[in-house]
Amino acid sequence: MMHADILSIPSLTLAYIGDAVYELYVRRHLIESGMTDVNELHKKAVKYVSAISQSRFLLAMHDMLTEEEGDVIRRGRNAKINTKPSSCDLQDYKRATALEALIGYLYMSGRMDRIKVIMESIFENQVRHITDCK
Repeated sequence: MMHADILSIPSLTLAYIGDAVYELYVRRHLIESGMTDVNELHKKAVKYVSAISQSRFLLAMHDMLTEEEGDVIRRGRNAKINTKPSSCDLQDYKRATALEALIGYLYMSGRMDRIKVIMESIFENQVRHITDCK
């Protein structure tokens, strides 16, 4: 897709595809780390994909984002969300949506190299930032 076409995709649509890409990276990382038990894989993956964890990951990587990525993040964070999150506060939910929109934007742009850098940053910072969204 052309850059202008990708920019015309609504933020929540980018978040939709970004959610799938993000989860695939998480699952691959867990399996590559040696985990094989499906129940344990699921429990660990949930800690990465919860809104509060994604929100904290986004806050932690703020300094590494480009201006272009910051624009995508702002669009994702400001997107009108029609559902009210029940498991965390609205700000965490909006930041999680923004992270997923960024991943979706990069994916649709074919920027797998940048997704890899961002995901590696998330995996390196996991101990300090993972909590369950309750």
